[in-house]
Amino acid sequence: MTLVAGVDSSTQSCKIVILDAVGGALVREGRAGHPDGTEVHPDHWWQALSEAINDAGGLGGISALSVGGQQHGMVLLDAGGNVVRPALLWNDTRSAQSAADLTAEVGAEDFARRTGLVPVASFTVTKVRWVRDHEPESAARVAAVALPHDWLTWRLRGYGPAGSSPLGPDLEQLTTDRSDASGTGYWSPFSGSYDLDLFKLAFGRDAREAGAAGVPDGAVILPRVLAPGATAGPVHPECFGADGTVLHGAGDSDIILGPGAGDNAAAALGLGAGPGDVVVSVGTSGTVFAVAAELHSDTTGTVAGFADAGGAYLPIAVTLNAARVLSSIAGLLAVDFAELAALALDAEPGAGGVVLVPYFEGERTPNLPHAKASFHGLSIESTTRPNLARAAIEGMLCGLSGGLDALQELGYPARRLLLIGGAVQNPAVQRIAAQVFDLPVQIPTPGEYVARGAAVQAAWALTGTRPGWDVALDATPEPDFQALISTNYKRAASHSDAGN
Repeated sequence: MTLVAGVDSSTQSCKIVILDAVGGALVREGRAGHPDGTEVHPDHWWQALSEAINDAGGLGGISALSVGGQQHGMVLLDAGGNVVRPALLWNDTRSAQSAADLTAEVGAEDFARRTGLVPVASFTVTKVRWVRDHEPESAARVAAVALPHDWLTWRLRGYGPAGSSPLGPDLEQLTTDRSDASGTGYWSPFSGSYDLDLFKLAFGRDAREAGAAGVPDGAVILPRVLAPGATAGPVHPECFGADGTVLHGAGDSDIILGPGAGDNAAAALGLGAGPGDVVVSVGTSGTVFAVAAELHSDTTGTVAGFADAGGAYLPIAVTLNAARVLSSIAGLLAVDFAELAALALDAEPGAGGVVLVPYFEGERTPNLPHAKASFHGLSIESTTRPNLARAAIEGMLCGLSGGLDALQELGYPARRLLLIGGAVQNPAVQRIAAQVFDLPVQIPTPGEYVARGAAVQAAWALTGTRPGWDVALDATPEPDFQALISTNYKRAASHSDAGN
């Protein structure tokens, strides 16, 4: 049996799945946790990757591997391959003013035309501007800017700081893929190349793609963008040697590395999503994305025009507040998730007029980085535990339904909705989703779809052909659209927006 591996290095944890390369059946898997926070030193990801691999029984017998990772995180490297400062993650909103400044300097329409997106605090371009303005000593040390999956792929190939990596700090070996590059704000999914003028505007220094010649000395290196199905090189057999862990022995065949991908693009690959499919992922953040043959610019910034990991496009809307909304309200009500579901299903659709606008951590869609959450419609009669529980689920899903509306308004086809993510296993989320989204809702069998998509890449790099593994559907809730839910939410959200 030929085996391939896929990694999901997410905000909260690192997961690895090892699959049969022919049919995609799961053979074994492992995981390890990441520290909380909106900035994390990448060494924690490296340690978690080692632990997850060990938890999965190692990489013996594996022929190819690829890494899917959280998007937008800014990894700054100096000339010696050292991390300059902890990585700023997608959920770090301190660069909100930097996003506003860049939009004012370039113009929303021009930014969308050039990169497919309008800056918000999540995107890498705003974070490099923030470092330029607030940490000039760190900015002066920067020799390369990478993303989380870029850095992990580079380390797996044996590169890194001198003395702690087999091959040393060769920054020219940094690679990425088009899906992750398209979330930076300085790469164009339309042209398939970096917009170096935008990077210079943001950071104040010239930049170049790794391996490029004829550019100014001292230019910041940006990872080389690999095509779908390409290989980044082999896994170095001693890349974890300094930790006393060897991934595979000298007698084993080389493990080919795929190009890697951003997490949502990897999930689309893992699901086998195609044109007409809309994927809603309910994790730490919430995402609504479609696979599309063409890309349309959204000058409002609601929909970011990303590339996907298969050669097409991945228009996407993102909310900062998703599963954590449920955990917050479950904590408030002193219940676990099963009890929260039971309470929510005891309430009528619309929660008796109670609405939660779930902007606990600010929000990205709509772009309100400093907003807070709020309950609306509370009365003596409506303030019940079931109504509060149901309002939490309805508010979270209605926030995501706004992303679906934005995709459809731009002309992207939407024939079915695939609902994934840890929170989706809550029976109340499944039932209420069928009442909030005006589309047939299907729920794939629970699985690590980001890691599975990375494994698709690994098999593609190994064989030269994208595999077509089947995905089982676990549930299809009966459609029961309730206009009242969305109407009440939109009214309350508009009221909240006015105050932020």
